[in-house]
Amino acid sequence: MGLIMKKLIIIIIILAIIFVGMIVYKNIAINTSNNISIQEISQIETYITKIYMWKEITKQALPNFEDINQAEDIWLWEAVKKNLEDYEFSYEHIQDKAKELFGEKLTKEFPKEGTEYIIYNEKTDQYYAIGMGLDQLEDSFLLNEIQKTQDGYEVEIIEYLEDYSQSLNEEEDFIIIRNTQEEEIAKISSTEEEQVKEIVKNNLDKLSRKKIVLKLENEKLQVERVYGE
Repeated sequence: MGLIMKKLIIIIIILAIIFVGMIVYKNIAINTSNNISIQEISQIETYITKIYMWKEITKQALPNFEDINQAEDIWLWEAVKKNLEDYEFSYEHIQDKAKELFGEKLTKEFPKEGTEYIIYNEKTDQYYAIGMGLDQLEDSFLLNEIQKTQDGYEVEIIEYLEDYSQSLNEEEDFIIIRNTQEEEIAKISSTEEEQVKEIVKNNLDKLSRKKIVLKLENEKLQVERVYGE
């Protein structure tokens, strides 16, 4: 490999790292501590996205709990379903995914009869995910602060809603930014969607916050506690 090609590859790698950094850090509203890396931030955001649900189905996109076994059942199993790769799965696969997502501290077992949105079929001895009616409000969060702890992280998120319902009745597509009480914070054109996170950062006093305690074990994150508004 020639010298020019080696230099070109190095430049591409550097630019890729910078690009990833720009994507990740625009999702951080205030600050981090203890030299948290881009990779750590990305891992934290990816994990929280996996367990962040839909308010209209689970009542809260992310409920408060002191222990994972105290979490609302509908939120718990919908989070597991969200992370299953297929629409048909065995009981064992559901349990394995729950342990993968929430760790060995989870002692709850999936109900053998299924749930409202995970139906059991006796003939096949399989479970099936069924559709659900979602509204035009997209439950979203912004990483606000990340603090390293002895065995993981404590993360503060800002919660907000992106409302697309007005687009159905307007000549121009709009996004309305709302708080979790569905009060309007701002309204922008859908062509300016990249401004959403900046609007959230500039209106932190109008939005609710939650703290998430995450444990890092075997390079995997697991939620241990959620508290806040």
